[in-house]
Amino acid sequence: MAASDTAQNATPTQPAGAPKVGWLRTFMTAVRNLLPSGTEPPNVVGGPTPVPASVATPEVTPADAHQAASAQGDLVTPDQAEARDRALIEQLIAATRLYAASDAVKELMEFAIRLRAFAPFNAMLLHIQKPGLTHAATAADWWKRFRRVPKTGTRPLLVLRAMGPVDFVFDILDTEGHDLPAHAFTFPTLGNLSRTRFDEILGSVRKSGIELLTLDRGDRQAGWIRRLPPPAKPKAKQGYQLAINGNHPLSTQLVTLAHELAHLYLGHLGADQGRDIRDRRDRTLAQREVEAEMTAYLVAKRNGLTPKSESYLDSYQGAFTDLDLYGVMRAANAVETAMGISAHQLKQYETAGQAG
Repeated sequence: MAASDTAQNATPTQPAGAPKVGWLRTFMTAVRNLLPSGTEPPNVVGGPTPVPASVATPEVTPADAHQAASAQGDLVTPDQAEARDRALIEQLIAATRLYAASDAVKELMEFAIRLRAFAPFNAMLLHIQKPGLTHAATAADWWKRFRRVPKTGTRPLLVLRAMGPVDFVFDILDTEGHDLPAHAFTFPTLGNLSRTRFDEILGSVRKSGIELLTLDRGDRQAGWIRRLPPPAKPKAKQGYQLAINGNHPLSTQLVTLAHELAHLYLGHLGADQGRDIRDRRDRTLAQREVEAEMTAYLVAKRNGLTPKSESYLDSYQGAFTDLDLYGVMRAANAVETAMGISAHQLKQYETAGQAG
């Protein structure tokens, strides 16, 4: 199954023209629920008018509410409804600050291009809800085509449906069932890692002064690392914030953790006197990514995991001509130390594996 095949033909047919006012209003009510708690969209033409607190509100029965809603729908013109719905979307974007930078807008464009099975507007809605998503389909389609079902308690994603009001689709990472080919995933990793062992590793990283965050993202986004404000003392350890996609399998999360830590210890984030790291921000993007991925690959393999780094490194072929192998080996040692992994432990794991 190619990456473009997983859900390209498994998604609902999209409306060709402008959506009907009635079911679009229902959809926008659902979108309103995505806004942060306490956030309300601005009052627009055709929208509800605030009632002063001093005005008593009579009791309304469900039948009365339904009749009033129907009457209101008849009075709202398509232009007024579009203005209200546009304001809701703009408020959602402003509240999440997803597209405050040019890089974020570029990412949205690339996202909409990749998800060709979805209409552009639906692609934007999916990107707002779950950046990094690669494949999505309805529960019925996941079962019919791949014998997979949504995981218990997983959160569905909302899209417009033809003749609809809305439809629910599910990210590939939020499904389980029959195995999918490794190439269906962006960062496949072979091997097993227990929850207990991974928690021990995370605990060690936290003790080294690195704040860890868990992301709810699609398969295409693995994680990131960034510097926090500088410490008060010049020679103290610099603080960092590191995020990992919690939807990935634990084995993939460990590779992401190693990759982001490698950026730190390779000096890609700048100098850190407290950790004896020199500034190597002069390396090109390709050189930085190759060095970090090779470090992560080495750490993962030494811990019994096999990441499919080849496809990732294919994008940076030219960087191998100036590869700093000494820096990679030194960074791998620092990453294992931060993870609380020693050569003695690795030897014990290898012996236990052979005995088993």
